[in-house]
Amino acid sequence: MGLDYEVVIGLEVHVELKTASKAFCGCSTRFGAPPNTNVCPVCLGLPGVLPVINAQMVEFAVRTGLALNCQIAGFSKFDRKNYYYPDLPKNYQISQYDLPIATKGYLEIETEGGKRKRIGITRVHMEEDAGKLVHAGTITAADYALVDYNRTGVPLIEIVSEPDIRSAAEAKAYLEALKAILQYLDVSDCKMEEGSLRCDANISLRPAGSSEFGTKTEIKNLNSFRAVQRGLEYEAERQAQILAEGGRIIQETRSWDEAKGITVSLRSKEFAHDYRYFPEPDLVPLVIEPAWVEKIRASLPDLPDARKQRLISLYGLPAYDAGIITGTRAMADYFDAVISAAPSVSPKTAANWLMGEVSRMLNSTETPIERCPVTPSRLAELLVLLEKGAISGKTAKAVFEEMWTTGGDAAAIVKQKGWSQINDEEAIIAAVDAAIAANPGPVADYKAGKERALGFLVGQIMKETKGRANPARVNQLLRERIK
Repeated sequence: MGLDYEVVIGLEVHVELKTASKAFCGCSTRFGAPPNTNVCPVCLGLPGVLPVINAQMVEFAVRTGLALNCQIAGFSKFDRKNYYYPDLPKNYQISQYDLPIATKGYLEIETEGGKRKRIGITRVHMEEDAGKLVHAGTITAADYALVDYNRTGVPLIEIVSEPDIRSAAEAKAYLEALKAILQYLDVSDCKMEEGSLRCDANISLRPAGSSEFGTKTEIKNLNSFRAVQRGLEYEAERQAQILAEGGRIIQETRSWDEAKGITVSLRSKEFAHDYRYFPEPDLVPLVIEPAWVEKIRASLPDLPDARKQRLISLYGLPAYDAGIITGTRAMADYFDAVISAAPSVSPKTAANWLMGEVSRMLNSTETPIERCPVTPSRLAELLVLLEKGAISGKTAKAVFEEMWTTGGDAAAIVKQKGWSQINDEEAIIAAVDAAIAANPGPVADYKAGKERALGFLVGQIMKETKGRANPARVNQLLRERIK
């Protein structure tokens, strides 16, 4: 994209809330049930039924609003958003329009240059989800579609940002920060693959230095953070090319085609008046007591930024390490549990293991850290053995893999396998002297100043001792005893 244009991006994020029942009825919100089984007359909009507000939905919306530095409305109401689509059985959606639950917040992100940037939050409002269309093919080229109403009525919050985002990378950083906050609050599982976190992006271009907004397009079907970034990058280039050729941007909704890496036109973009909003007549307005809001505020957990700063100040961890560890609440909790179980273990050692071996095994086996077979206390036992010098770093990795597979504890595995580190001075001296005598060539090379030859000798000793000799002591003794 040419340098004559500035990208302007705003994001609308729909978040399915972790309630057991739907927004206005008692139907289950469980994902994966057989199609059209989690439904009832209320969520299907049959005649003669009345909705009832799910109190936990309201609490989760307030929690989110507070975490995003929003003002919580003392008076809020629900509205009917009218439109006609096969996945909307009532032909309207209960949402919030002019009096949402939370407004005027912000979220801080870290930009590519390492600087902090504040992204404004326009509003957080509650609404019910629509059903799901299952297309026989792609959304733009399907022979037919089936409708599953299980998702109809699942409680959502929609989080609308200000148009403060200036690049696709910033959009991705915003979504990552928002997802982490929502997970820390425990209001949503944020599984994009299950549709519990969905993002629509509005993007426009304007001449650099201009304060006027250009004509925007909305991109849908962005089902991963990578798709958001790629879709925005493509759309910025597409719009820039049209403008450079003297063309005009059409306000429309476009769909991201992951396979082709392009956006395609879906329909002209609707305006708010097209939905004919009016107050929901079957639900009373919400009057939010300030005391209740303050009670919720007091119950908020440490959020990612605060927790990151605590790890930096309390344990001296590098900012990068602290950022990785606090990226999810589950990983941060795991780290804290390791330190709590073994205060003698260096926090940096624990961080290295969490980002290294633990993450490697979690990723290779596609296991969430909440189901890690090596508990924090078991990992703490292993790290204590390592830091005491009872086992080497290489052996510790082998022990960890055994613990992962068998569920055993570190000390028992070390004893059973005979993997305890040799720290006996006489035994190590004997192994060093034997290696010196058996390898005159490398010894001569080391004496001639070839430092790499020492590594060869260390390797021979570790091989003979089956990796059990203390490598630091082996290095030291080799230097002392090669005359």
